[in-house]
Amino acid sequence: MEKLLEGKKGLVVGVANKRSIAWAIAQACADEGAKLALTYQGERLEEWVKELAETLEDPPLVISCDVLHDPQIRHVFEVIENKYESLDFLVHSVAFALKEDLEGHFVDTSREGWRIAQQVSAYSLIALSKYALPLMKKNGGSIMTMTYLGSQRVIPHYNVMGVAKASLEATVRYLAADLGPYGIRVNAISAGPIKTLAAMGIGGFSKLLEFHREHAPLQRNIEAAEVGDTALFLVSHLSRGITGTTIFVDAGYHILGA
Repeated sequence: MEKLLEGKKGLVVGVANKRSIAWAIAQACADEGAKLALTYQGERLEEWVKELAETLEDPPLVISCDVLHDPQIRHVFEVIENKYESLDFLVHSVAFALKEDLEGHFVDTSREGWRIAQQVSAYSLIALSKYALPLMKKNGGSIMTMTYLGSQRVIPHYNVMGVAKASLEATVRYLAADLGPYGIRVNAISAGPIKTLAAMGIGGFSKLLEFHREHAPLQRNIEAAEVGDTALFLVSHLSRGITGTTIFVDAGYHILGA
C-alpha cells in the first residue's frame, strides 16, 4: 500500500531535540514516505539533530539555518533545489523571545525584545515562504506553522510571545490569500502546552500543564505525536481544501470560557 507522502519532499524548520514538536512532525512525515530536509540553529544543536536524522529510515538532509539571516535561508533552499529539485511542503516550528520579556509585566517589554520576538516567531514564516515559492509553484504545496492560544487570550508569562503568535496567525491568513493562486495552502496548528525545551523557558509552565490537564474537556494534556499526526494531515492531499486556518490540537481547552 502506498504511503501518504510517498514521493513528496518536505522541509522541517526548528528541530532542536527529541522532544521538539518539529521532530514529532518530521517523524510522522518520514513514516509516511516523505523525503525530508531538517534545519537546526547553531552549533550547539548540530550534533543532536544529526543523531536524530540518522534514526529515520531515509536519512534527511540536515542544514544549519538561523532564520534571522536571509543568506542562510537562501542557502537552505539552494541545497534543497540541488538535491530534490522541488518542494511539496514546509513546516515552520520556530519561535523565540528574550527571557526578560517573558517575565514581569507586559508593559515593560523592551523595544528590542519586541523586534526579536516578531522577527524570529512571525517574520521568519514570510522569509521562508518567499524562498519556498519557486520550488512549489509548479505543483502547489502546503506550508504550516505552530501557534498557541496565547495569541488570543492572556496567558501568564507568555507576554510578548502571545503578540508574536497573533502576528503569526495573521501572517498565515495573508500568505494563504497571496499563495493560493499557486495552489499553495498555508495553515497553522495551535497546540496545547507540551513539555519542550522552548516551553520550559516560560515561567510557571508546570502549573500551566496541570491546569490544562484538569480543565480541558478531554481531561489530559496532549502529546507531541498528536501534533505530528495533525501536521501530517495538513501537509498531505487529505487537507487539499483547507487554507488560512488554525486547527486546535489542545484536548479541547480552547472552547472554554476561562
